[in-house]
Parts: sequence; structure tokens; C-alpha cells
Amino acid sequence: MDKIVNTSGKRKTAIARATVRPGSGRVRINKKPLELIEPELIRLKIMEPFELAPDLRDKVDVDVKVSGGGIMGQAEAVRTAIARGLVEWSGDPELRETYMMYDRTLLVNDIRVKERKVFGGRGARKRRQKSYR
Repeated sequence: MDKIVNTSGKRKTAIARATVRPGSGRVRINKKPLELIEPELIRLKIMEPFELAPDLRDKVDVDVKVSGGGIMGQAEAVRTAIARGLVEWSGDPELRETYMMYDRTLLVNDIRVKERKVFGGRGARKRRQKSYR
């Protein structure tokens, strides 16, 4: 039986769900091949988990569904989902250590979200000035 791993990653309001299965190195994000993802900065961000584990690149196929948030939040959610999937699929504690040393957010969701605007000001914390004269 083939080993299939499902993982997820979150960043701000973006949620990515990744499926890692044995294959030939195809990576698809929302059914679009990774090579066609623009701009290049986002493609490089998504490729980071594979750069740190080059031996796994040609052994697995990764399908990712991502929704919500902006393009950068989605990219970071995708890379978290892929990195988690690769660690779980390989079962290698050294790979986990490598990811943690390189960047903790590869395996841990970055849950920082914009604070909501509240009454009495222009933003979350800024207030309108008061004058007592």
C-alpha cells in the first residue's frame, strides 16, 4: 500500500491543505504546477522545504489546496503544509531538526493576525484626540 500523508498549514487567514504521496516530484498548488507560479519570490518561498531536503524532491508528489488570505500569506501557509508533510512522510527526526534550525515557521503555524479596528479611532489602537477647551 502506498503511503499518503495529509497535512495543513496556516498563516494569517490563509489555510493550506497538502497531500504527499509517492511519485516523481510533481508539485501542484490549486491544480497549477509550481513552475507556473508567479512572481518568482513566491515560488522560491514555496520551494524552501525541498531545498533543505533535496533527496525527497524526486520521490514524492505534492498536491496543495490553499484558500483565504493574500498571496504571501498563502505562500507561507503552503510551505508550512509541505514541510510538515515531508517530515511526516519521511519519518526522519534529522529533517525535522534541520527545518527547525533553518526557520521555525516551516513546522509551526505563524498565528499572528491583524488586530481588528475598534470604535473610537482610526485603527486597532489609535484613538481620536480629545480637546477639553
